[in-house]
Amino acid sequence: MSVGLLALLDDVAFMVRSAAASLDDVAAQAARAGTKAAGVVIDDAAVTPRYVVGFAAERELPIVGKIALGSLRNKLLFLLPGALALSAFAPWAITPLLMLGGAYLCYEGAEKVYEALFPHASHGDEEAQPAGTGHNPALEERRVAGAIKTDFILSAEIMAITLAALPEGSVWMKAAVLGIVGVGITVGVYGAVALIVKADDAGLALARSRAGAPFGNLIRGIGRFVVRGMPVLLKVLAVVGTAAMVWVGGGILMHGLEGYGLSAPAHAAHAAAESLGALLPSARGAIEWLVTAAASGLLGLLVGGVLIPVVSGVSGLLRRRGASAGKHPA
Repeated sequence: MSVGLLALLDDVAFMVRSAAASLDDVAAQAARAGTKAAGVVIDDAAVTPRYVVGFAAERELPIVGKIALGSLRNKLLFLLPGALALSAFAPWAITPLLMLGGAYLCYEGAEKVYEALFPHASHGDEEAQPAGTGHNPALEERRVAGAIKTDFILSAEIMAITLAALPEGSVWMKAAVLGIVGVGITVGVYGAVALIVKADDAGLALARSRAGAPFGNLIRGIGRFVVRGMPVLLKVLAVVGTAAMVWVGGGILMHGLEGYGLSAPAHAAHAAAESLGALLPSARGAIEWLVTAAASGLLGLLVGGVLIPVVSGVSGLLRRRGASAGKHPA
């Protein structure tokens, strides 16, 4: 009996060591895959703060919280099982779906640029709310819905990059890594967004500090600097977020076309990046990255610019049909 008990304990110890090794492997793979998706993570963090602009301070964190929950739902309930199913049964469909998402990002970014250059009625509801005027439930719901819709595309790219970075393994291993990356990135992105949008309140508290010498003046000066700087930072982030849409969308399309044998755009971008990078070897990596990003952004703007009249025409046609159906009920 003692021999049997020792054998059982040895088996249990082996199982525990195997489980620990598997967990370590999952964590390591999640870290590597999450690092490869870092570019899209930055884009996601840059896009989100613009959705809280125009609301009272007490509504900022609830809005970020709603978007974060929507992002988790996107990743865990839809994209994770969808990615696993596609990789198992229809891997050929992953690239076309990613390219559709990229085209959507190009349209969104180009539409924002067009709106900035030629203001029109499509975003009038956003402009109708001056900064910090209070709580507009209808506008808030539209902003949150728009943010979650945009997050879905960015999250799909994050999950696709993560899946592509994983070695062959069991479906459970892939699911665990995708889940860890999805939760970790969501917490990191929206935690950073929450800090950004509430930094002005922290700055105001510092500016009103009653601390005495020797650090009181320094604390109040830092607070005033933060309060004055946050509106500028939010505007910069709004620009970066718009640029990120066309940059990421154009990059998705460029890589997708390359996968289908249409490699001229990617080769041209790569050649330009190498040529310009060779001019300054000490900053070669940064220059090559900037040139590649600029090429992706240019492609994104071109595709988005083409899609603006197409989407506008289709939307107008659908509205006219809806109005006609309303006037002539069956």
